[in-house]
Amino acid sequence: MSVKLYMDVHIPRAITSQLRLHGIDVLTAQEDGTAGFEDANLLDWATQLGRVLYSQDEDLLAEASLRQKQDRPFNGVIYAHQLKMTIGQAVSDLLLICDIGEPVDFENLVRYLPL
Repeated sequence: MSVKLYMDVHIPRAITSQLRLHGIDVLTAQEDGTAGFEDANLLDWATQLGRVLYSQDEDLLAEASLRQKQDRPFNGVIYAHQLKMTIGQAVSDLLLICDIGEPVDFENLVRYLPL
């Protein structure tokens, strides 16, 4: 089973559009009505949906770290600093992750882009 992504509210639409053009299963917080969720709730929701959360929000890293310390499960976070990679780099790395990765590769982990 390939990795399904859940896009945090601050992810550029161009990334989502390009991933979809390549057949990647992507859902955004805006589409799902969760754009105003706090980080903890957003991570819970992505986990309930069986999706890995892609974010550029550094605060979300603190929430993921807290869960790791407390042994609280989550489906995983992929994080990229918004000023350290281009849209093209993000799309390329996410395509690779979704093509060869498995959901289990991200459970309770934070993965950083660029790869």
